[in-house]
Amino acid sequence: MFVCLCHGISDKKLRKLAIEEGISDMRAIRRCTALGSQCGKCVKQAKEILSEFQPEPLAKAS
Repeated sequence: MFVCLCHGISDKKLRKLAIEEGISDMRAIRRCTALGSQCGKCVKQAKEILSEFQPEPLAKAS
């Protein structure tokens, strides 16, 4: 599915970047793609996809 229609960026492309390049935040995605640079409607969905690759916060020891 396309996340960014303006630039033709798919969810597969975002997941591939996250897995292969270790990219898991919007700042890094914007450095290597044009995602979010035109209409901006894709940013929310892109953040949701990238959140799958965020490290889990460490639980505090009691």
